[in-house]
Amino acid sequence: MNKTWQFILHKLQDRKEKGSLRKLSTALYPIDFCSNDYLGFARSTLLQQHITDTLSQIEHVPIGSGGSRLLSGNHFYTEETENFIAQFHGAESGLIFNSGYDANVGLISSLAQRGDTIISDELIHASLIDGARLTHANRYSFKHNNIEALEAKLKIATGNIYVLVESVYSMDGDLAPLQEISACCKKYEANLIVDEAHALGVFGPYGKGRIQELGLEKEVFARVVTFGKALGCHGAIVLGEAPLKEYLVNYARSFIYTTAAPLHNIVSINCAYQLLASADHTPWLQQTIMQYSNALKSAGYRGLTSKSTIQTIRYQSNTTAKNAAASLQQKGFDIRAIVSPTVPIGTERLRICLHIYNTEEEINALIQSLVLLK
Repeated sequence: MNKTWQFILHKLQDRKEKGSLRKLSTALYPIDFCSNDYLGFARSTLLQQHITDTLSQIEHVPIGSGGSRLLSGNHFYTEETENFIAQFHGAESGLIFNSGYDANVGLISSLAQRGDTIISDELIHASLIDGARLTHANRYSFKHNNIEALEAKLKIATGNIYVLVESVYSMDGDLAPLQEISACCKKYEANLIVDEAHALGVFGPYGKGRIQELGLEKEVFARVVTFGKALGCHGAIVLGEAPLKEYLVNYARSFIYTTAAPLHNIVSINCAYQLLASADHTPWLQQTIMQYSNALKSAGYRGLTSKSTIQTIRYQSNTTAKNAAASLQQKGFDIRAIVSPTVPIGTERLRICLHIYNTEEEINALIQSLVLLK
């Protein structure tokens, strides 16, 4: 056995011993408290029919795009969709990427140069971290949602400064103090970049996100909005001023050197945005969140609650979190454990996602099952 295989097997064994070995699973459970399909768009027959009808009106829809957008993969419908989404979000322009990961990596890695500074919340998504790692910029992190810690890093920053945060954090579901962060960035002439992945469809009028809910459209350098959560599709868009889009077309490697999404995917995104704009779904979703929070409190359960669709029940080891998830799955609840190293050791948890289609009966049954696990 050569050294490479020894390394691979050693790393896998290490994960097994720590109870953190990841495995793919095709298991499905009837009551969904796991997926990011917050509005039920991924299962919407109305949306499926709209996509089918729209595709039938476009001539010569190929199976694949055939190339990158800078070669043969661009389409007038894609550009129309980018303009439509930018207008919906009150932005000057937008550029679609194949995934939220691609968008964050392409945006950050192309912007920050040697001598510049990237300052990020310590709990930002891995895609933002990886984008920063690909640069030669100075990199700092600050204590989660702590404005004083952010300002301390801003005081020592050099060059062009980029501050990276999420509007809704994906593991705890807590909200960033965006107004305070924005004011701090403005004071130090820093560029604020906000990932709105878990805010779309959940916050703001017609689910437009927390940036528009707070009226910060003009204060943010760039927004990343993903389509794989509440929109029920796949992909992402970077929103900002027109020169930013042109810059990314020329310098974002994850955009330039990849095959464009097929037209069917772009049509799905466009149709999903039309459905999002057709009615304000957020009051129904907020009612579901309130039902969960009230039921948890009534049961005397001291779990963390948030104002978002993401709720957590904390455990203190990978094993206890996995055992709790397995017990709930046996009762039909689709809930998964989030274990270290995805989250810090000692903060392992059940990540419970709430949806517009979760009934009050399902929520009460879940809370009763959680109480029995205490």
